[in-house]
Amino acid sequence: MSAELARYAVTEKKSRGRGFAEKPHRYRCDFERDRDRIIHCSAFRRLEGKTQVFTPGLDDYYRTRLTHTIEVAQIGRTIARALNVSEPLTEAVCLAHDLGHAPFGHAGETVLNNLMAEFGGFEHNTQTVRIVELLEHPYPDFKGLNLMYETRLGLARHRGAYDNPSGDDFAEKNCSLEGQIANIADRIAYNCHDLEDGLRARILLPDQLSAVAIFTEARKRINANKITDHTIKRTRTAKAIIDKLVGDCIDASKAGLAEVKVVCLHDVYSKTENLVVFSPQSESQLRQLEKFLLDNFYHHQTLLASAEKTRTRLSSLFAKLCENPDLMPGYFRSFIAEHGLERTVCDYIAGMTDRFCLNMLEQS
Repeated sequence: MSAELARYAVTEKKSRGRGFAEKPHRYRCDFERDRDRIIHCSAFRRLEGKTQVFTPGLDDYYRTRLTHTIEVAQIGRTIARALNVSEPLTEAVCLAHDLGHAPFGHAGETVLNNLMAEFGGFEHNTQTVRIVELLEHPYPDFKGLNLMYETRLGLARHRGAYDNPSGDDFAEKNCSLEGQIANIADRIAYNCHDLEDGLRARILLPDQLSAVAIFTEARKRINANKITDHTIKRTRTAKAIIDKLVGDCIDASKAGLAEVKVVCLHDVYSKTENLVVFSPQSESQLRQLEKFLLDNFYHHQTLLASAEKTRTRLSSLFAKLCENPDLMPGYFRSFIAEHGLERTVCDYIAGMTDRFCLNMLEQS
């Protein structure tokens, strides 16, 4: 399979491998094994109970971190296949990209970052790397999942409007194209699907979006004025936007790769600018949608009220666990001596589902 890929794609032969050497698998490549380790890890399962925008278990018709993650992986695979790079590596990075998210979405991350201000802060991409390198422990010979170097690099360099890790231990200026695809697939997925969920919740109304070009174009493309079912109309609109952005990304990225004459993986790593991109027009339209969602959805009074509840809940739980570390499992308590009490408590809370967090507070 690797011989058919573009020369700038990541392959097992070009990989820097794992931190701990392992025998090759009989019928799975190393990046397929990474993908499977991620799917089977505890942190991945808990994404089902973590907020995307609405609270799981209370708002069951909306996306969770898990369903969002699966949607990112689907988009990522499509782009990777079209650009002739490693689909398994792309899928692995997509599936793991949100493992480090705290309960209660971005509001939870903000609270933990404030609580940890004197102890190194909290950032969910950095936490994702911490999970796959340290906190997960399904193997007897090492901590973490022992993922391939390029998978971990893609996770450490996951960047976007809400993803800005301050630094990492990797020498490359950029991640692989596979990692860059995961970044842009995430951006496509959360914007389009948050738009769809916002319309379903009627926090957003179609008339509010009349000046948002990418929305109005999509409505014209699906002949929305002829569709009377509101569920079909908003679903097809979101899918039309996704289709436009994915196709544009493939075309613009192919053209850009040819223009800058990228011929090998080193060329990708040595460029600070991303090579998986949108055309200027689509980039501008997507930024307009992002600003609309920020102003009218994420900052809506309903979600802001929920964010204030999150601040109170996580602050109370953080204080409770710092005062009584014995409430944490023994595995987490074993990290206190090396990593400090506050970081250990942060690790434990960050891994919780929304419901587990609420249950712990109710037990006090």
